[in-house]
Amino acid sequence: MNLKASIVKQAPPRTSVPALACVACLTLGNFATSALAHPFTITDTIAILKSDGTFQVDMRIDVDALALGVSSALPSEELAEELRSMPVDEFMRSVERARRTIERRVRVRFDDEIADASVDFPEMSAAERPPGEEPTVLGTTVRFTGRIPPNARTFTFFASRALSAVHLTIFDQPATSATKMILAPGEESPPYALGVGAAPPTRLDVLGQYVVLGFEHILPKGLDHILFVLGLFLLSAKLRPLFWQITAFTVAHSVTLALSTYGMLSLPSRLVETMIAMSIAYVAIENVLTTKLKPWRPAVVFMFGLLHGLGFAGVLRELGLPRGEFLTALISFNVGVELGQIAVVLAALVAVGWLRDWKYYRRVVIIPSSLMIAAVGLYWSVTRALG
Repeated sequence: MNLKASIVKQAPPRTSVPALACVACLTLGNFATSALAHPFTITDTIAILKSDGTFQVDMRIDVDALALGVSSALPSEELAEELRSMPVDEFMRSVERARRTIERRVRVRFDDEIADASVDFPEMSAAERPPGEEPTVLGTTVRFTGRIPPNARTFTFFASRALSAVHLTIFDQPATSATKMILAPGEESPPYALGVGAAPPTRLDVLGQYVVLGFEHILPKGLDHILFVLGLFLLSAKLRPLFWQITAFTVAHSVTLALSTYGMLSLPSRLVETMIAMSIAYVAIENVLTTKLKPWRPAVVFMFGLLHGLGFAGVLRELGLPRGEFLTALISFNVGVELGQIAVVLAALVAVGWLRDWKYYRRVVIIPSSLMIAAVGLYWSVTRALG
């Protein structure tokens, strides 16, 4: 009762084409209202294996969203306000819902046995957050605590795909060592030998892991890159113009991805994200104004590809690259990005490719879709420029 009070005080057939257009409109509306530049979030996780035989695992998660059972993409202010307005009993049920959800999605194991752990939200009773931080009632930390079983030999960590990729850091106090690793969504960590450490990943492990991470940065969470590729796809009913544009885009973002990752090129994140949004709007608007691939279009797409490469590099910096397999991880991530782009094009071909020879294809598919993509790009341009 006191906790709740304290928190409140503190803080096709003819009908198929219109149907397709409606679905596209609703989807793009969701993009515009909820998508950020790179919503490929990383679940930062720190596991401390203590000398006194206990453990502590802290995960950075939107606990407010978990408590309400909604997407973390919703505005933080709205989530916090809804929690503050709840009666005490309903509020406590929401807290318990968050606890049960995280217990289902996360597994801490010693010697393949699930650990007996308490799940707490240490920021739940914190004072009002400083200016500039996201408003929250329950905080952004989930903490697992418990005792390490006697004679345990290994530690493993697992988070379901619902929590995205995991950036796991293991501090082993008895071994006075720290180990870092990236886990793809739904992947369990390799067994960490207590008091000894974890074996470094093999080249094949790194290759597979970063291909998956690159692919998932496009599908399903790279919404701005998806819209850009769709903008390229919509230029005309022919595949030849698409081939030249995709080639220019691929070469360009591969160059800046490599240069930025090696520390040879850098631009402010807000500028990069704003320009990426403007590139989406430009490509879509040009689709409306022209029916053919103009000589300058591949060159313009190449320039925009340079910007998108800087965006990809920002994600890689957040993920981190293994020192011993730096180049392998970089190339693998880029391969995953390309596979994601190909998947977007194939999905578009399946959705509307069979209409490409229809005389009304431009009027019914290209122009309305391009206008919606342009609207989203312009909206993102303004919101990203303003921060």
